[in-house]
Amino acid sequence: MTDARDAQLSAQYEAYPYPARDPRQEAKRLVVGSPSHLREIDHWIFGARRPAARPLRALVAGGGTGDATIMLAQQMQSAGRAGEVVWLDRSAAARRIAAARAEARGLGNVRFVEGSLLDLPDAVPGSPFDYIDCCGVLHHLPDPAAGLAALVSALAPGGGIGLMVYAPHGRTGVYMMQDALRLLAPPEETPAARVEAARRLWKGLPETNWLRRNPYLSDHLDGGDAGLYDLLLNPRDVAFTVPALEALVRGAGLRIACLVEPLRYDPDTYLTDPRLRARAEALDPVSRAALAEAVAGNMGIHIAYCVRADDPVAAPPWDSPDAVPVLRELDGPTLARGLPSTGAMPVTFDGIRVTVPLPRLAAAILQRVDGVRSIGAIGDELAAAGTSREAFARDVAALRRALEPLNRMLLAAP
Repeated sequence: MTDARDAQLSAQYEAYPYPARDPRQEAKRLVVGSPSHLREIDHWIFGARRPAARPLRALVAGGGTGDATIMLAQQMQSAGRAGEVVWLDRSAAARRIAAARAEARGLGNVRFVEGSLLDLPDAVPGSPFDYIDCCGVLHHLPDPAAGLAALVSALAPGGGIGLMVYAPHGRTGVYMMQDALRLLAPPEETPAARVEAARRLWKGLPETNWLRRNPYLSDHLDGGDAGLYDLLLNPRDVAFTVPALEALVRGAGLRIACLVEPLRYDPDTYLTDPRLRARAEALDPVSRAALAEAVAGNMGIHIAYCVRADDPVAAPPWDSPDAVPVLRELDGPTLARGLPSTGAMPVTFDGIRVTVPLPRLAAAILQRVDGVRSIGAIGDELAAAGTSREAFARDVAALRRALEPLNRMLLAAP
């Protein structure tokens, strides 16, 4: 499944491996994001029911310079989790960078395979996989549905897929610039010549240009030549609304288990008028998410965790006293100390500021969320300090309703 644009795409990622990464930076930071954060996989894909002792076989399809591969492999290694992360990509230049990053971290749980995800499952010996990451790839394929079908063919029973695709509204201005650059810097020119033309165009754009007015994109500003090329010169770039993404997923025999972050896809986050909220309440879940997308106007990507449509729903067991809450990239005591005294926490999503109400016991609970204590153990500690069981049950449920939709408080794998 190749054409002239596919050849141009291949040349692009050899000339400018994406995203721009320096393996020497691994000593300073771990690039963390979604999808494919280990805590998110445990929670959103497996419902915090898959034992941590069970080896996890993961595939990063379209691994690029290694962000998802390195993040997941490092998190697994740090947590003492058995398994392997397989990097798959066509770019030899990207492989060199990703491999150097893995070496810098001393990761022994990564395997590198050069090839196309369209050749799955044969492309990677050892299929199927419990988890598959495909971040920023499907929207560049000639046939995204065929690409997703190939991923599903390599997915183990009970497994899941983390996807990231472009979304249209937050990319306002991008496609106008791509049109202009196809005229000024045709795809037949060398990547270096096209980048030079793009930088000249950006420097002299009028204030009316929509990309100049778009504060939600920065690849062309701080992503180096690789970021600029990927955003403005990519030979194939398709954006998906929520309904279009859901149709793509459904066509592959999957269903969306979670859109990240869930609160962003709840129209009540943006609608304050009770009559409008009542109208929105009558919509089906996909339409509600589409409404939120249209009203917010700032979503440049969609991140979705998907499972097979016929798999049973594995809801995280928040009602179990044995469940262990964890915070994603947050420290419980530090968060507890910083909570506002107003009982509400301000949150900003790409320029949109919302207020999340917190229960009275939020600080007392959060300072005990350490990834070790169970919900029952936290309740026992607070009961010993004089908190009633009823108040704890009410407030831990309210805290979950506040922080789970933010993708911040999740449940650990048992």
